[in-house]
Amino acid sequence: MAELRFDDKTDFEDAERGFIAALEPAVITDAAGTTIWDGDAYGFLDGECPSTANPSLWRQGQLCGKQGLFKVAEGIYQVRNLDLSNMTLVEGERGVIVIDPLISAETAAAALELYRAHRGDRAVTGLIYTHSHGDHFGGARGVVPHGHDPVPVLAPAGFLEHAVSENVYAGNAMTRRAVYMYGATLPKAPDGQIGCGLGMTTSTGTITLIPPTVDITHTGQQETVDGVRIIFQLTPGTEAPAEMNFLFPDRRAICMAENATHNMHNVLTLRGAVVRDSRIWARYLDEAIAMFADKIDVAFASHHWPVWGRDRFVDLLAGQRDMYSYLHDQTLRLTNQGLTGAEIAEQLELPPALDEKWCNRGYYGSLSHNVKAVYQRYMGWFDGNPAHLWEHPPVATAQRYVKDYGGVDAVLAKAESYVQDGDLRFAATLLNHAVFAEPANTAAKAALADVYEQLGWGAENGTWRNFYLTGAQELRHGPGHTEIDTANPEMASALTVDMIADSLAVRIDGPRAARIGGFTMDWKLTDEDQVIRLTLSNGALTPRTATAEAPHVGPADLTLTLTKPQLLGVLAGQGLHEVDVEGDPQVLATLSGLLDTPNPDFDIVIP
Repeated sequence: MAELRFDDKTDFEDAERGFIAALEPAVITDAAGTTIWDGDAYGFLDGECPSTANPSLWRQGQLCGKQGLFKVAEGIYQVRNLDLSNMTLVEGERGVIVIDPLISAETAAAALELYRAHRGDRAVTGLIYTHSHGDHFGGARGVVPHGHDPVPVLAPAGFLEHAVSENVYAGNAMTRRAVYMYGATLPKAPDGQIGCGLGMTTSTGTITLIPPTVDITHTGQQETVDGVRIIFQLTPGTEAPAEMNFLFPDRRAICMAENATHNMHNVLTLRGAVVRDSRIWARYLDEAIAMFADKIDVAFASHHWPVWGRDRFVDLLAGQRDMYSYLHDQTLRLTNQGLTGAEIAEQLELPPALDEKWCNRGYYGSLSHNVKAVYQRYMGWFDGNPAHLWEHPPVATAQRYVKDYGGVDAVLAKAESYVQDGDLRFAATLLNHAVFAEPANTAAKAALADVYEQLGWGAENGTWRNFYLTGAQELRHGPGHTEIDTANPEMASALTVDMIADSLAVRIDGPRAARIGGFTMDWKLTDEDQVIRLTLSNGALTPRTATAEAPHVGPADLTLTLTKPQLLGVLAGQGLHEVDVEGDPQVLATLSGLLDTPNPDFDIVIP
């Protein structure tokens, strides 16, 4: 481990610079009065680091916990720590442009209200999404509510497609795992949740989405919003599949989105996502230095705190450029020597000059799981060993291990010996087998929970800590309820009709559908000038939009002529009122009966 300079207070000075006011109390509720954000719960971080936390992660929690409205540059302000991400506000000629409106409409509205309390009741005149993750668009309706005058909504090309694929198609599974990653159900306490490295935690309010109206398609593209000039750098495949940095040349300020923050980021996030390209990530950071270093006085991002001055900007970006390049290139070098991802992760270390930088510490991503992600990107899940090609699934494997050890009691005794020897990692492996072999065994679950707590308390990585401690909590008390809903009507209304069809396809119960045969259904969208045919065949639902080159052939078993809002109502079970129906309405009932309902609270630490 690098020698960390805890006496260096530069980050604390930057995190406090430009402070105007905090939200007091820092508690935000939804319309029903339910608390969806409680920043005051982290007051304990003002104290000394206890034995139940890694000192480096505790320091990061103290920095991320600084809350309120801050001045970044002339006409540029940030609201920090009213959600996982920052909301940035850029003042224009007529009002204010909002960059990244947080996760929830409620927190975004509170952030805007805090800004207006100190800068005047300026109208929102533009909205910018830096990238396609939910903490950067979910609060859109909190700043541009229904009935608001239309405003330009800028986003990188491909934004909507990637926002939907991550938050809708696989949204249920990712949301469940995000409970572990962000420690959503853990108590905020020195022995509980102390942040996640990237911020404190996620809000649990209403997720919304306003589709973009202006696509940023290439680097160098210039747009003017409310009199404010903006120059864009497109950075696809970095921290998100669709992402962009952008310069405000007249303010000498740059937004680095989530491409350069004060921690090592994820090449593959633990909640699940498409594996990111750390090679291209490093290249875009290098390009940003070349494009912008001589044109800025301050760099801010969608998380954490800004840095001021050319040299600080270059130091941050160059350090992270070299870090992502190093972990990418060295992983491939060792892969080509025959090592597997797990072996490389155990062996690889950053050079001291990179490792000792606070901004490269693994608070959110980690060198260990990022190395495995690079390996996965190039080599896939299989390490080449035939023994791993057709292994038993976890329960069957656990039952065999436990039987061979002589039963759960023998496994517990053996695991305790590893605990006493300080090998918590293998103790966790043995106890996990015991739990999966006998999920009702309270002694096994309690022993594993104890080990997870010890691993969590020692972790420098915030998401590892949250995974371990949430696992311990659920072993003792069962799964908590997932509050975040990515499939709500507000989100659905932002999807294209093709995306709506795709979201149905991933919910089809294939085996049941294969038994009943097939059908075709046409959706004629009068307000979209679009005809989509859904074909159910061999258990698979395939949607296709008719084009001049590939028209639909022959009539469908059922044709619905309707608007997109009517379609959403039909799919929500509101019936076929005022919908033009041709053919057999039973087809719709058949489709509805084949849709699987996702389980938002599925088990993770027990089978």
